[in-house]
Amino acid sequence: MKVKDVDLFSPYIVAVVIGLYLALALVGFERHLRNLQYPEPATFGYIMLGTLFFLLGVIVPWLIYRYFGRLKIFFNKQGTELGDDPELYSRLKFLVNEKLLLGIVIFSLLLQGINLYLLGGIPLLSGYLKFRATTDLWRIAYPLFLPALNILIAKYPRKIYYLLFMVGVVLFGLTGYRTTTLAIIISVFITTYYTRRLKTSHIIGFIIFTAIIGIAVGYIAVKAIEWQQWSLNPLDLVFYRAAFTTMVLSKIVAIQGTTGGDLFLQIFSSGHPRVTVGCTALGYRACITSTIFGPALLDFGAVGMAIQMFLIGLALKMVYNVQKLKNNAYTAFYSIILAHTLIWIETGPTDISVWFFYFLALFAVIVFWFKYSK
Repeated sequence: MKVKDVDLFSPYIVAVVIGLYLALALVGFERHLRNLQYPEPATFGYIMLGTLFFLLGVIVPWLIYRYFGRLKIFFNKQGTELGDDPELYSRLKFLVNEKLLLGIVIFSLLLQGINLYLLGGIPLLSGYLKFRATTDLWRIAYPLFLPALNILIAKYPRKIYYLLFMVGVVLFGLTGYRTTTLAIIISVFITTYYTRRLKTSHIIGFIIFTAIIGIAVGYIAVKAIEWQQWSLNPLDLVFYRAAFTTMVLSKIVAIQGTTGGDLFLQIFSSGHPRVTVGCTALGYRACITSTIFGPALLDFGAVGMAIQMFLIGLALKMVYNVQKLKNNAYTAFYSIILAHTLIWIETGPTDISVWFFYFLALFAVIVFWFKYSK
């Protein structure tokens, strides 16, 4: 089987990347980087449990496809292209107008440029500026930029729009946060993957490019933190971060259910869930990642984690199958939530902006269902 015959970005890629991330962590533990010790064996059991429920969420739609004929369109990879007659869909079509999308992309880039100017420096090169980089301007610019750019690239294939993509990578990358930088790169590539015919060499090149950008941004940002001292090389830092995050998960396993839903509430308020994770799991105030399993486990225990992973798998599968039937905007939404879910494997689902993207994707599915039912 050739690479081009494999759907690289089906929801199952999440389980694959979880395995790869765990392999990176094991290398870090094996090398005892910064004296890290192996986590408790139960930690690996919870990782397997969470992954199993994610896969269950991905697989369950097959049962719906088999026993509920009216919903088959959602869970079949083949289908008939639907027309644009339904009233609701027609009313929403203006949202994917090319000029409107282009205007939103340029506007969001200008906002981020102003944000960097007002900060008075480059957050990537200063830990103090990085802490202040996610301002209200950023909170407007990023949620506007990412969907508008992906829909623009999916629906209107013009090479000039990839220049806007590169400008976005630079402007948002200068904040020093790998999450936004990688989300832009990965989501745009997934969108391109489903709307263009890519050569195997392009796919390999993307993987190398993403790895280099992710490692470089992470390493430069860490070295620029004035109150920390790091002696690890860029590659060792990757192993260490994976191992450290897994170690945090191990500590959460021992105190699961401690926060009782507080982390979840903080996501939708002005709280700082990752700081709460640091205070609760490690006993000191720091912004700490805890893998995709950590926050739900700390809030609600194993049951909460299982439900979260099941729902993530179910949502990804539904949006995935809809975009296979009718791409363009639907593909853009799937690309965005899949990219962020892959990043969540390290950081955990504690970002309000990502839940906003999930809401948009599921709203698009509802619109699609309305279209189909008509």
